[in-house]
Amino acid sequence: MDLQDFRKEFLEDVRSTAAVYGEGSSSAFVGIVSNYLVNAEVLPDFESTFYIGSGFRNRKLRIDGYAFDEFDYTMNLIVADYIGDDTERTLTRSEAEQIFQWPLRFVEETFNNRLHDKIEISNSAADLVDLLRTNKARIRKYRVLLFTDRLMSGRIESFPVKELEGVSVEFQIWDVERLYKMFLAEFGRESVEIDFTQYTANGIPCLDASNFGDNSYRSFLCVIPGSVIADIYDRFGSQLLEGNVRSFLSTKVAVNKKIRETILNSPKMFFAFNNGIAATAVDVVIEEKKDGKFITCVRDFQIINGGQTTASLSSARYKDKANLEGISVQMKLTEINAEPDETHNLMQKISKSSNSQNKVSDADFFSTHPFHIRMEQISRRMFAPATGGSQHDTRWFYERARGQYLQTQMRMTKAERNRFLVQNPKHQLITKTDLAKARNTWREIPHVVSKGAQSNFREFAEWIDNEWQLSEDSFNERFFQESIALYILFKHVEKMVTHQSWYEHGYRANIVTYSIALLVHLLKTQYPTYVLDLQTIWNKQEVPDVIARQLNKLAKAVLDSITDPSRAVANVTQWCKREACWNKVKNLNVTLDSEIESFLVPTGDEKTEIRRARKDQKIVSGIEAQTRVVNYGAEYWKKMHLFILEKQIPHHVEAEALKIACNMPAKLPNSIHSQKLLSLRERVIIEGWKDA
Repeated sequence: MDLQDFRKEFLEDVRSTAAVYGEGSSSAFVGIVSNYLVNAEVLPDFESTFYIGSGFRNRKLRIDGYAFDEFDYTMNLIVADYIGDDTERTLTRSEAEQIFQWPLRFVEETFNNRLHDKIEISNSAADLVDLLRTNKARIRKYRVLLFTDRLMSGRIESFPVKELEGVSVEFQIWDVERLYKMFLAEFGRESVEIDFTQYTANGIPCLDASNFGDNSYRSFLCVIPGSVIADIYDRFGSQLLEGNVRSFLSTKVAVNKKIRETILNSPKMFFAFNNGIAATAVDVVIEEKKDGKFITCVRDFQIINGGQTTASLSSARYKDKANLEGISVQMKLTEINAEPDETHNLMQKISKSSNSQNKVSDADFFSTHPFHIRMEQISRRMFAPATGGSQHDTRWFYERARGQYLQTQMRMTKAERNRFLVQNPKHQLITKTDLAKARNTWREIPHVVSKGAQSNFREFAEWIDNEWQLSEDSFNERFFQESIALYILFKHVEKMVTHQSWYEHGYRANIVTYSIALLVHLLKTQYPTYVLDLQTIWNKQEVPDVIARQLNKLAKAVLDSITDPSRAVANVTQWCKREACWNKVKNLNVTLDSEIESFLVPTGDEKTEIRRARKDQKIVSGIEAQTRVVNYGAEYWKKMHLFILEKQIPHHVEAEALKIACNMPAKLPNSIHSQKLLSLRERVIIEGWKDA
């Protein structure tokens, strides 16, 4: 797939989304691009907020959305330039500079109190006005992102940083080509590239410690000036922090009091008192100089431990006007050159091992959780029921890694790609964050879903991790089918809300999650011995009319509740993040229509099906374990046996299974033997076994 193919498919996606949701093409365009950037961790989240008007001296104002990063206090302002023309057009520098001013004028008008009487309280732009006013003193950087379907002029290299009331303003253009390049990147995100010579003359002094590791990576021990860490954090913000670590730290106190105290009172002791930072990079450029080795440039730089140290240095300089010149920080930098999946897995292992200062659960490193692998495996082998007279079976493509769906197509011929798209249509793509929204909504925590992608995903990860430890067999084909049914339900309500006469293009995400959660709550209270039959939705691949009509009524009641003038918090978006909001919605006096009873099943029947699905999953897991053990081969297990004897690793429970594996193919281990062997293998790897 080249850029032209990508652009054509992208624009078709915009048009079809606009048609299905009954919204403007520009709105659909902004929604799709923002979703890409949230998944790629360029944006922490996205709130759709369309406003166009005029301000002081009739200057044009426009805003299409925003995202406030509460970790590094960056206010992201989104403005759209959508033409909708198949002809490739160019966005010039002067045009971009003009468009960049529209959202900045919105901010200026907000701070000068000129928008108070212009924006209706029902308009979601009123929430942005409130957010800007409330957080004015906290915002450390504005970042204006221009989304365009035109191609950026080749003459545009960068835009100088400006200031708005003493706060720096950065500008980014996201055209289709930039999105395409992001999907081509190893990790499905834009690479963070740092030229250290821009911050310190020679670069970062280092010692090569690669002799102490294996050949899959290089490691360096470095001393980096505190001012340089603060400089690059001010430039790149939370994009520097590996995703799961950022998610973990966002729930803690980002600026550690003890670190701050050392910076202010004992800067010369910082190196001795602080544990330093650990980082990874795909490429590290080393230059030999007369004073030793220096790191001059890195690509895809990610801090995987030391997020609090990094944020604290920047914050102390910004808030306390601290002088960082005398502060040095130790850094362990690991360069990884491997396949993307292997690289990502190694990054997570390093990150998990490095984060020993804080109690970090497996949920904090959820992107390598076996739950993902299981969902991916099921999605690749399970076909969805054909609908609408279709003669082709299709799959729901579970995207375990960012950009996996598009990257799978990149190396295909046109014929192969057409066949892939028939079996895996774009509208049947489901991401990790999609699944988290649908599942947490069903768990009746819409206030958590409303907190945004990162917070919601973390809550989902903790729940999955706990449930997985209790019974991993619960995550089986039935769980996958019901998850898809919940996603179908979620998307249906999104479309339905958009077409309602009472919908005023605001708070759709909140209305959707609260409406479905309210349905679950009402079913539990009014039909306590029954549950909604999600298998019906899976079998039909659509929401039955009876359920759709019920949700339509609930959605209007939810909107009236969350926008009730007597609500405890004026800002509707912020109010929906409170559990008090959910408690108020739960207390709505709504009686479900009796016709919904035809889509309920007794809880006893459901439990029987769940037990059957768990039993089936045990069989599948056993077969998969046998396959893995046999594929490793007898020589592999013989070498491991010698290592076990040498290191005197206890293995009496697995002794019989290991003996059988060493004598394959004379006898093959059964499923129970195989699962024991794979558990033994994990223990042996921890003891130092080189799995190669």
